[in-house]
Amino acid sequence: MLTMHGVSKSFLGVRVLQGVGLDLEAGEVHALVGENGAGKSTLMKILAGEHLPDEGTLTIDGTAYSFSHPAQAQAAGIGIIHQEFALLPHRTVAENVFLGREPTRYGLADRRAMERCTAELLAEMDETGITPRTPVRELSVARRQTVEIVKALASDVRILVMDEPTAALADHEVEQLASLVRRLAARGLGILYISHRLREVFDLSQRITVLKDGRHIATLNTRDTDSDAVVRAMVGRELGAYYPPRARPGEAGAERLTVSGGGNARISGIDLTLRAGEVVGVAGLQGSGRTSLARALFGVAPFTTGTMTVDGKPRRLSRPRDAVRAGIALVTEDRKAEGLALRQSVTDNTLLVTRAVPARGRPPAGGEVTALLERVRLQAHGEDQQVQYLSGGNQQKVVIAKWLAARPRVLLFDEPTRGVDVGAKAAIHTLVRELAREGLAVLIISSELPELIGMSDRILVMSEGRLAGELPAGATEEAIMRVATGGDRVREGAA
Repeated sequence: MLTMHGVSKSFLGVRVLQGVGLDLEAGEVHALVGENGAGKSTLMKILAGEHLPDEGTLTIDGTAYSFSHPAQAQAAGIGIIHQEFALLPHRTVAENVFLGREPTRYGLADRRAMERCTAELLAEMDETGITPRTPVRELSVARRQTVEIVKALASDVRILVMDEPTAALADHEVEQLASLVRRLAARGLGILYISHRLREVFDLSQRITVLKDGRHIATLNTRDTDSDAVVRAMVGRELGAYYPPRARPGEAGAERLTVSGGGNARISGIDLTLRAGEVVGVAGLQGSGRTSLARALFGVAPFTTGTMTVDGKPRRLSRPRDAVRAGIALVTEDRKAEGLALRQSVTDNTLLVTRAVPARGRPPAGGEVTALLERVRLQAHGEDQQVQYLSGGNQQKVVIAKWLAARPRVLLFDEPTRGVDVGAKAAIHTLVRELAREGLAVLIISSELPELIGMSDRILVMSEGRLAGELPAGATEEAIMRVATGGDRVREGAA
């Protein structure tokens, strides 16, 4: 169906793709993997008509194409679903599906035709939770993903590119999307699937193409390889275990943070203790209250009931500034919207918190900033580089450096490795464990159960706004899901 051969591309003299090749068959899910900066996005933008290649050929069904505009790629049957959705939240599903190409009747947009066609496409996909007249703003992230797919199908796409489609989805929504991807492939679509989550890659794809430093490293038959081989191809070295060793039983130190009977409009009955030297995971389905818990601990949506202590001192946090002064830091799940000033430099972003809330000590000097950036293993052209030009993994490292500059005692992570490649994940996991060994209390919220199991000294499980259970280190995914879905409510040691 699709062949890309010898594709090269440079920007301002920097070669980002060099002789890359890729092919796709009808009905195939072909995974494209590689660390951030490997060239995946540039290759897909060439396919989508957003960039012209310097060299190389592109053929679809044996016909050569050279796209100079995205509309030409769309006309050739290529659709791309980006990680950040291109939807208008205040318009209906049907209006978004036909945005920019509305059918007309008597010179006006034919809403009935749009809604009829949208309803037919939703029925084809067995999607019963969405109607053509539903405003997009009322839909969950998973359902917005579905609208993006319907939007592509309405354009008669034959080749569908999905860029990190599950980055913002909970586990049960990931399986729903996987089922949809299989149905699309069964209809004969060719699907290029970009993901950092190797479990999804092995679950869905028939072949895996690995890019590294703008070069084609390998194309592997999924059934004939394993995750270790793919990781070696991606990073060029053995990673060994994905996660650093956990703390040994009894190594946890003094109580850093406690909450008793905490609650607000979204969560209730929260009783928890975070100790120095331990990493505590928080699991739960989307909407279970995981992020609400982090926001309450950080004073964004404060507890209105119960008591809280930090290092043994009673605290009532009414705003994030109070949390920072108390020694609490929060790495939010959306680094671009809530964690960074994208057009400012690495240095300015590292100093954002200490300049705004100096109560945690003097802002770090230049040499100390450099040391912090080295500690988080940042890869950048320099400390003056704008963070918008960094990869997702390096942006996340800047967010972490920003909070380390404030010298916290409690560090809260909400989806710490979302949209981060496998090499950056390993670096972040190692750093988290180092910080715990130095006496910080760390709480990690993650939709990736393997990450929680691999990193946590114990796991709290949220369900319906409450802490439904606590499981020990090494708990199985099945045990976590039983508690998350209300099938089992346990305390530590009961699993």
